Amino acid sequence: MTHIENPTDATLQRILQQCHTIAVVGLSADSSRASHEVARYLQAHGYRIVPVNPRYANTAILGESCYATLADIPFAVDMVDVFRNAEDVLPIAEQAIAVGAQCLWQQLGIANLQADALARAAGLDAVYNRCTKIDHARLMNV
Repeated sequence: MTHIENPTDATLQRILQQCHTIAVVGLSADSSRASHEVARYLQAHGYRIVPVNPRYANTAILGESCYATLADIPFAVDMVDVFRNAEDVLPIAEQAIAVGAQCLWQQLGIANLQADALARAAGLDAVYNRCTKIDHARLMNV
């Protein structure tokens, strides 16, 4: 597969401005985990965080109900922010498309280019190997 370029800073900024409800797939209840730290940061900056992790389904993380899958969320999400191994991302991309998300964001260290291409082909913005927290702090004047 050919290399796909990540979005420009202007596009990343637009994504962060337009996506207000973020499903965090792989969000851990453990506050020392990167997923928890990033979600807490985003929540503190006005985003609605929706935890997605079958291990914690029907409990709360960061004060929000946790769901087993994206399909279980009873409302629309704008972004699917993925904290899973790269080999697990393709079905998550398929679910993101199915639930009508606007963006598939694979966190720093995660780059499933097949999932990225699938999301883009379906009209989603797609980002890989980048951190929402780092890019938000860098681009959103916080």
